Amino acid sequence: MKIGLLKEGKIPADKRVPFSPDQCAYIMDLYHNVSIYIQPSSNRCFSDFEYKKNGVFVKKDLSECDIIMGIKEVPIDMLIDNKMFLFFSHTIKKQPYNQLLLKKIIEKNIQLVDYETLTDQNYKRLIGFGRYAGIVGCYNTFLAYGKKTKKYDLVLPQLLKDKHALDKEMLKISLPKDFKIILTGTGRVANGVIEMLEILGIKKISKVNFLNKQFSEPTYVQLDYLDYNKRIDGAVKSKENFYNFSNEYESILPDYTAVANMLITGHYYAPNNPVLLTKENINNDIFNVEVIGDISCDIDGPIGCTIRPSTIEAPIYGYNPLTKEEDDYTKDDVLAVMAVDNLPCSLPRDASIHFGKVFISKILLDLMNNGPIIYRGMITCKGELTDRFRYLSDYIS
Repeated sequence: MKIGLLKEGKIPADKRVPFSPDQCAYIMDLYHNVSIYIQPSSNRCFSDFEYKKNGVFVKKDLSECDIIMGIKEVPIDMLIDNKMFLFFSHTIKKQPYNQLLLKKIIEKNIQLVDYETLTDQNYKRLIGFGRYAGIVGCYNTFLAYGKKTKKYDLVLPQLLKDKHALDKEMLKISLPKDFKIILTGTGRVANGVIEMLEILGIKKISKVNFLNKQFSEPTYVQLDYLDYNKRIDGAVKSKENFYNFSNEYESILPDYTAVANMLITGHYYAPNNPVLLTKENINNDIFNVEVIGDISCDIDGPIGCTIRPSTIEAPIYGYNPLTKEEDDYTKDDVLAVMAVDNLPCSLPRDASIHFGKVFISKILLDLMNNGPIIYRGMITCKGELTDRFRYLSDYIS
């Protein structure tokens, strides 16, 4: 079996990789029938030389490879007919900007496996960059608070060597004694955020205490979707009921933002879910939050102030609740928004090593044997959509 690692073609080029050079050497040592090829790239977080010295073939043409792996969407002109491709395709929510990409993948008889669709037998996701999105997103949110309040000044994460340096930089943070933080979500992103909150020693408290008590130390509350949504008719709620009738729910997140100083989002948002914070909620006398770290970063979606993505180089912008437009975030009445949509790219080496480690431990053997994980995750096969993803038929028609 020959595995090819793509040069990232989407602009701006992503620095992350599916496997580090050391991990490539480990795979080839573990499976003697596997060889790994990589396209040359000057932008990658590991150099061509690092791969070459670990036994990887540096080669522009990957057409002899059986499996081709990348990170971001693969440009149409880089697709190779009749191959298996693994990358984040951003198609399973019917994203309009990748509609043509999925059409061409089917035309070219490509087996597409999206990392997002790799699950266990209970359809729980196995891999992603969520942890590092949470880690860097939390760091950047505190960076934004420091810039807005001028209480401290953190170095941009991409200028730091690794996560260890990031952790050390966090110790500069100074917060008021009664500071309160909301964290939405319970998955990998939220767990990454919690890693950073624990470095600061921030205490986790219950929903009731968050809403009703004052503390003499910084605190945070973690909210799942049934915590920040309620049925409009006040009936008893359940996960199944929310999944099936989310249009019958409304957000109660404004109850929490009335007493919080910071909001960090790590939730998953489906298009039919209630809006968490409307522009009207934010332009309200009881809204108390100064900084929002929208790691989920759904533009014009559940968080009204997320009007555009920010960038790694400029992670913060201001949102004026009165004008509903962008403004200087250092002004008193302007909200500081952190909405970087490619956060793990700030620590590409650490994020790539973590991603590769999970892939090797949970997915690689299944890939070698064309097992059930790969079967479940396959969006296209033999020139058509697979049964699990047949719902995308109208998207590509």
